[in-house]
Amino acid sequence: MATLSHDMTLDILRCLSVNDLLRFKCVSKFWCSWIEDPYFIKLHLSYSLKTNTNRSLIVRYCKYQFLSVNYDSPKTTRRLKQPLSEQKKYIQILGSCNGLLAVEDDDGRILLWNPSTRKYQVLPSTEIEFPSPPIRCSRSTYYGFGYDPVSDDYKLLRIVQLLGAKDEYFHSEAKVYSLRSNSWRRIKDFCFYFISYRQLGFLANNVLHLLAFKTPESSKKDLFGFDLRSEEFSLVELPDFCLDENIYFDVKAMGGYLCLSATYWELGDIVADVWIMKEYGVKESWVKLMSSTYPDLLLCSPSEVPLAFSKNGDKVLFHFKLNRDRRDSLVWYDLGSKRIEEVGIRGVPIVYDVDLYVESLVPLNQKPPRGN
Repeated sequence: MATLSHDMTLDILRCLSVNDLLRFKCVSKFWCSWIEDPYFIKLHLSYSLKTNTNRSLIVRYCKYQFLSVNYDSPKTTRRLKQPLSEQKKYIQILGSCNGLLAVEDDDGRILLWNPSTRKYQVLPSTEIEFPSPPIRCSRSTYYGFGYDPVSDDYKLLRIVQLLGAKDEYFHSEAKVYSLRSNSWRRIKDFCFYFISYRQLGFLANNVLHLLAFKTPESSKKDLFGFDLRSEEFSLVELPDFCLDENIYFDVKAMGGYLCLSATYWELGDIVADVWIMKEYGVKESWVKLMSSTYPDLLLCSPSEVPLAFSKNGDKVLFHFKLNRDRRDSLVWYDLGSKRIEEVGIRGVPIVYDVDLYVESLVPLNQKPPRGN
């Protein structure tokens, strides 16, 4: 029987699931070294991202229970063990990128966690370097997590803001954690006012995005991007209709694109439009993906931004908080027929949170690829 070449073997292995690859590491030391090689890990991740395979939802319920769900086949679920192996520990997901999750527990510890390989790393703590603030101050913390392809590094952005009563005091501090160096460092501060008490940055085009006000009195939201390569903040242009104060909008990321949902009244109906930016950074490339009236969206919050495209791109996955019976629901919205199909997930209660991740072999405490 003919022996497969090294390249042919890698070409086959890159198409497999992470679970299969972890089992195949036991075949031999030779296979194990192949699967653990940084080149193959990147090859496998690149194939998954390009072909929309190995994509999963991570479903959190009861604040500490986790399920991994293949959303193209929602009957395929896997219960996940918490990092640190501590039971009933509240965990908040701060961001997801290339199979790694940035999470924070209720003791304030921040970890990077790969649910597929069950590996995790506790980040070093870092102080908040504020001057002595007035007594009456509110403090808010904001996070964003992503990958810098230039330095081949995973970075966590943390912004802490202090705002005094009647806005007479304001202080903002921004720091970035680098997985490669396993350390925090201070960067140029973000001197705009965030909208919510605890906002998470969302990743598109290797840029973390946050909605903020230029002044505390402003009624107009602006979208700011933090480029993980240059570590600079910049303004991202929104469509002109976002200037209308009667339109509620929110921005997230979907399928690598910036995605905007706009909700407004039209002829007595609540209308929800979804837009995507086809060419990043080009204002004129915002295009309307879909439009639906409030009843069509199952009497749920019309402000929700979709989670993901289906594998062939003809459907959009939504996570809704259903107002009529106070439960969470996942639905597919068919862009062609405009029909809605509810997605059932076994083993979860009626209330849960959802995040996206791609199953990967990306390691923690990573070593530079060969040749570096």
